[in-house]
Amino acid sequence: MPVVTIRMANGRTLEQKQILAAEITAAITRTLGVDPERVILFFEELDTENIARAGTLVSES
Repeated sequence: MPVVTIRMANGRTLEQKQILAAEITAAITRTLGVDPERVILFFEELDTENIARAGTLVSES
């Protein structure tokens, strides 16, 4: 059973997450030959104040 965790900043729409879930599930199903019902995705949404890039909080850029 493939399990995928996607960590990303808050702010994506429900529609974007639905499309991403469908696309990733399709890729895993096609590549690994597993039933889509066995693919599990977790979306972890992070506040931009909890993400830093190049030493600067994303919320400050």
